[in-house]
Amino acid sequence: MAATAHKHGNRRSLFGKYSGWDVSFNIVNYTLLILFTFICIFPFINTVANAFSSSHAIQTGKVVLWPVEFQLDAMKSVVTDSNIIRSLGVTIYITVVGTALNMLFSITTAYPLSRKDLKGRKYFMNFMIVTMVFSGGMIPSYLLIKSLGLLNSLWALMLPGLISAFNVIIMKTFFQDLPEELREAAVMDGCGNLRYLAQVVLPLSGAVLATISLFYAVGHWNSYFAAVLYIDDSALYTLQVKLRNILLLAQMDTSLETMQSLDNLNVIEESLKGATIVFATVPILIVYPFLQKYFVKGSFLGSVKG
Repeated sequence: MAATAHKHGNRRSLFGKYSGWDVSFNIVNYTLLILFTFICIFPFINTVANAFSSSHAIQTGKVVLWPVEFQLDAMKSVVTDSNIIRSLGVTIYITVVGTALNMLFSITTAYPLSRKDLKGRKYFMNFMIVTMVFSGGMIPSYLLIKSLGLLNSLWALMLPGLISAFNVIIMKTFFQDLPEELREAAVMDGCGNLRYLAQVVLPLSGAVLATISLFYAVGHWNSYFAAVLYIDDSALYTLQVKLRNILLLAQMDTSLETMQSLDNLNVIEESLKGATIVFATVPILIVYPFLQKYFVKGSFLGSVKG
C-alpha cells in the first residue's frame, strides 16, 4: 500500500492533480476542439479578410486569414448604399418588434400551462406539440397570408411565427419548477395572477427569458425565406434578402453602379459580397456577449428533467 501510494504521489507530482492519462486526454481533447472551432470560424474569417482586401490580392488568391493590401472601398460602398441602410432598418424593426411580441405571447401562454390547476392543460400541450411535427405546408401558408391581406406587409414576417412551441415548452418547464410556496405566499397577500406573474415569476426568470429572447431575435435577424415569399416591395426587403440579391448578382445596387469604371469588376464584387456579409453579421454578434452569461444557464434551467 505504501509503495502504491508513493507511486501515485510521484505521478501527481509530475502532472499536478491529474494522472498521465488525464493529461493526454486533455491535450487530445483540446486540440480537437481548437481544430473544430477553427474549421467553423474559418469561412467567416476569410470573408472578413476579403471585405478589406484589394481586388488584386483577391484575384491572385493571396487572401486567406487576414486582409492583403488593406482597403475600405467595398465597406464604404455598403455603408453609403441607401438601399442597404433601409434594409438594415427594416431588419432591426422586425427583430425588435417581433421579439417583443414573441416574448409577450410566449410568456402569457407558458405561464397558464405551468399551472397544475389549469383544466385541460394536457390537451393544450398536446395540440402545441402536434405543431412541432406537422405543418400546413408552404402553399396553404401563403394562401392564408394572402387571404388575411398581409402580403407586402412586415406583419407577414412576424405574425406566422408569433409563438414557438419549443420555446414555450422550455419557458413553461422553468415556471413550473418555481417553488409553489412563492405563489401561496403571494395569494395570501392578495396577489392576483397577473401581478404574481409580473412581480414574482418574471424577476426570477431572467436567465430563461434572456435565452428565449436571443432565440427569437436571431431567428428574426436571419429570416430570409418568409421575406422572399411574402414581400415584393423592394422598400420592405430585409437585410438578408438584400444580401441574397447581391450574392446572386440578381440586382445591381447603386454600390455596384459606382464601381462600373473600375477594373476587375468581378473581383470587386467578391470584395463587396464579403463586406455585405460582415455588415449583416456583426450587429447580431454584438448582442451575444451581453446575453452569453444567461445562455447556458437558461437552457439548462428550462430543460425537461427526467
